[in-house]
Amino acid sequence: AWKNFDRNSPSIAEARLMLEHELETIRTGGTWKGERIITSKQGPHINVDGSRGDILNFCANNYLGLSSHPQVVEAGIEALKKYGAGLSSVRFICGTQDIHKDLEQKLAQFHEREDCILYASCFDANAGLFEVLLGPDDAVLSDELNHASIIDGIRLCRAKRFRYKHMDLNDLETQLKESQSSRLRLVVTDGVFSMDGDMAQLKGICDLAEQYGAMVFIDECHATGFMGPRGRGTDELLGVMDRVHIVNSTLGKALGGAAGGYTVGPKPLIDLLRQRSRPYLFSNSLPPPVVGCATRAVELLLASNEIAQSVGDKTMRFRNKMTDAGFTISGSDHPICPVMLGDARLASLMADDMLKLGVYVIGFSYPVVPKGKARIRVQISAAHTDQDIDRAVDAFIQTGRKHGVVS
Repeated sequence: AWKNFDRNSPSIAEARLMLEHELETIRTGGTWKGERIITSKQGPHINVDGSRGDILNFCANNYLGLSSHPQVVEAGIEALKKYGAGLSSVRFICGTQDIHKDLEQKLAQFHEREDCILYASCFDANAGLFEVLLGPDDAVLSDELNHASIIDGIRLCRAKRFRYKHMDLNDLETQLKESQSSRLRLVVTDGVFSMDGDMAQLKGICDLAEQYGAMVFIDECHATGFMGPRGRGTDELLGVMDRVHIVNSTLGKALGGAAGGYTVGPKPLIDLLRQRSRPYLFSNSLPPPVVGCATRAVELLLASNEIAQSVGDKTMRFRNKMTDAGFTISGSDHPICPVMLGDARLASLMADDMLKLGVYVIGFSYPVVPKGKARIRVQISAAHTDQDIDRAVDAFIQTGRKHGVVS
């Protein structure tokens, strides 16, 4: 009982000391992740608690600028008024409204797949897929740098696990050969790897999968809405939409930025996920305002590819100007633009100095990225102007000179 809980007991005191020691290790290692407080809506220009005036935001996943788009916001308000704040239920009991089915239909149409199932997040979508699809007689072949949610999802399934070197097709082929005795095999990769902004070699992956009789899964969280001529993702960009079997993605980045994830793929798979996927069966339905916002975002993209195409030019403007200034930018042609610094403390200090100059960026270090690979990850949005980008580059140059990164 709570009344018997002794805060001063030896075991509690020992646990507290262990936790405080671990926290101090993080602080002294320069990898402490503070949370800055934003006092405005999300967008290219924000207000930050403790900072004066207008702050440029260059670290949101708001790739298309739709998080505060007037039509998206209004759609959320209308859904709130008509359908309420939430369902207080999972989908199969009394948590499915017509707007949930409408959004699923539109997402399937957007990705040109047979069907779609919504989740509370893409983390849940990844947690719910693999243990339903794969059993002990199957095999999953995963890129070693896949997102943490993919790794955790794979841990939940009973399939044999094979990990291939990052974007190494030769090693993938070796793993495919070693797993040939398996019933089903699924090659699993991020479409875009979020820490470096590099894209999976999907054409080569699909070639190998077809040669060895495997299926292909991609996580498109950092591609949906803006990669490819119509923003359908890396599979569209690389010409393999009809060769990738399963796609997981998110509503929490380019598609309105609120919350939610989903799986699109063959209808029998989606039907089975509705019956057996634990995050779907045991999590509340997406709230109506979130569904309303996401639906309007998808409708905007189905109606026009203008927003999706606008990100590319702005991305290259930033990349070219930063490279000319002497910075090392990882990845290629993606609005994720990692400014590579190496040292965790340097990345943190530079990010703090950038905020003083009115530019909001965040340093990334271990364990989010490998040791020695610390960086400031910049993300370009369709809502950024050329003037915003030039101002950010100027701030990087000033801060880089202060810390001896550029001359």
